[in-house]
Amino acid sequence: MAYLLDSDVFIQAKNLHYGFDFCPGFWDWIDRANAAGTVISIENVRIELLAGNDDLATWASRRGRSLFIGLDAAMAPSLRATSVWATTSGYDPGAVSLFLQVADYYLVAFAHALGHTIVSHERPGATKKIKIPDACLGMGVRFMSPFEMLRAEGARFVLAP
Repeated sequence: MAYLLDSDVFIQAKNLHYGFDFCPGFWDWIDRANAAGTVISIENVRIELLAGNDDLATWASRRGRSLFIGLDAAMAPSLRATSVWATTSGYDPGAVSLFLQVADYYLVAFAHALGHTIVSHERPGATKKIKIPDACLGMGVRFMSPFEMLRAEGARFVLAP
């Protein structure tokens, strides 16, 4: 089992809690946890991050396939199952269409296929949009917040003496 990070984890870290300029320890921790096989994401998330054309895009562009993993044919059954869940769960067709076009869909299917835990700032709560936690609940995929992941992994960002 690995933690599978949503794009909002990276974006909010950069913009709020763990800016590159004042908390490089967070980004080092991501690299180390990835090297240990604990933290990963998917290529679809990387594509979203690259669209930002900022420091985060530069950071993401320097990370290889070990962090941002591509989907393969083995994901097809989970992609189908996630699509069926989205189309049969009572959401507006526009919300379903949007969900099936963005990284969230692929993230949920990837986690479903491999038994990973999705890490996202999103919280469950049916709205007009399909949120990652709601899709996770529907697909039997575990999810948690970035702070829950950091605590569970014992991450510590301590100032050097």
